[in-house]
Amino acid sequence: MATTDVTYAVTGSSGRLGGRIARRLADAGIPQTLLARTPERAPDLPGATVVPGAYGDHDAVVRGLRGIDRVLMVSASESPDRVEQHRAFIDAAAEAGVGHLVYISFYGAAPEATFTLARDHWHTEQHIRSSGLRYTFLRDNLYADFMPALVGEDGVIRGPAGAGRAAVVAQDDIAEAVTAVLTHADEHVGADYDLTGPQALSLADVAAVLSEVTGRTITYHPETVEEAYRSRASYGAPDWQLDAWVSTYTAMAAGELEGVTDAIHRLTGHPATSLADTVRAL
Repeated sequence: MATTDVTYAVTGSSGRLGGRIARRLADAGIPQTLLARTPERAPDLPGATVVPGAYGDHDAVVRGLRGIDRVLMVSASESPDRVEQHRAFIDAAAEAGVGHLVYISFYGAAPEATFTLARDHWHTEQHIRSSGLRYTFLRDNLYADFMPALVGEDGVIRGPAGAGRAAVVAQDDIAEAVTAVLTHADEHVGADYDLTGPQALSLADVAAVLSEVTGRTITYHPETVEEAYRSRASYGAPDWQLDAWVSTYTAMAAGELEGVTDAIHRLTGHPATSLADTVRAL
């Protein structure tokens, strides 16, 4: 099927990652439907049609996806019922007759993953597999773009990651890889890709890179798990959110985020971007 004959829909276009992908499709002159929970927040892009479609709104999703060949599914906002929202969306996509669902998952998605939200992604993947839809999964490691946000006002990164490492990956690289999969979906049916940066870094390594790039002295203080919960309790977040925050670090400590792949290179034709170059471009 020629790309010009294919219909596309993108979710999450008001977010950092979905927006990057929608803009790449628009820049390539590819018409697309932007399925949005809040349509007024969707970007104004040439060739894009915005339609309402919250993940849990079955009828709206079916209407929005009728006649769509390829759909990008960005995971819903973190919430206790995120898996239920995902399942509702997948069921609606199948009912609408979607040809291929491209799902942005998480590195190490598994039913007993240390990072609690990676379990949500595993359950979502399983539901997609059982839906009968053609699919591709792209499992992102931690975002390199977010590493500066880990630094406290005192210049210290705190967390119970020990000496564990993560192969942090640039969002622009992810967006380029996802766009390549969407526009050549027939080549990626049933495939899954672990998207990583070019090397696995400890938080001490991350601090050193950020220090070099910013000229600011940044260090890493490895907390205990108990210290991590205490230091974050003041935010007033619910227990499931605290568990998610803390388990980001403990997943690193457990070695579950350290694997490096060449998937970015294979899908985009260029090497994955380093943390230093990612931060310089922010």
